[in-house]
Amino acid sequence: MSAIPHLELCAVSLCYDEVRALQNVNIKVPTGDIVALIGANGAGKSSALRAITGLRRVAAGEVRLDGHIINSPSAQEQTHALVRQGVVMVPEGRHVFPHMSIKDNLLMGAYTRRDPARIASDLESVCERFPRLRERFHQHGSSLSGGEQQMVAIGRALMARPRLLLLDEPSLGIAPQVVRQIAQSLVEINRKDGITIVLVEQNSRMAMSLSSYTYVLETGNVALEGPSRELMNNDHIKRLYLGG
Repeated sequence: MSAIPHLELCAVSLCYDEVRALQNVNIKVPTGDIVALIGANGAGKSSALRAITGLRRVAAGEVRLDGHIINSPSAQEQTHALVRQGVVMVPEGRHVFPHMSIKDNLLMGAYTRRDPARIASDLESVCERFPRLRERFHQHGSSLSGGEQQMVAIGRALMARPRLLLLDEPSLGIAPQVVRQIAQSLVEINRKDGITIVLVEQNSRMAMSLSSYTYVLETGNVALEGPSRELMNNDHIKRLYLGG
């Protein structure tokens, strides 16, 4: 575990007009770990990702990457700077370009890069990780199932060569057998590629089984946190999030 967390939210609050979505939230993401954020709809999970990426300016607190404060007065500046620093998000809903081929969708993830040989190598690696994308390489994004689109979204993020990958509800609207495949790919991305992952999920069982540490958000606050294996045995977690 790194002495300085790869990513840290320090007393972060975030508002939508008069509604406070996050209140004094503290989250630490060690380098090389998978950290899960779970909770009900409206708990603040996606708001935490917006605070990290600058898609929403924080009302108070600090977002730190490798110990350096990154929440810029300009949210747009923060977002652009993060991409250059290797922070990439896979958004909820996947947002695959429907009229572009799978190949071109993937290459969009490498738009800031100027190393064609390594881009080609990374494209091959993505297709090895998701063989279904190779089979549909020249099809339009609109022709894919939800699970295949999620593979494209993750592959596109990997084409940016991230150090930190933020995933917002990757299992949403996907068949169970494909969810298992996506989950396995996230483990490989973390362990083989050494990419730190923040996983926002309503599928709490999957999120906690993949992660080393879990934060439980309720109404914009961290209600509970701890090692994922321990929390899976917590009666409160079992009752509210694991159906037990």
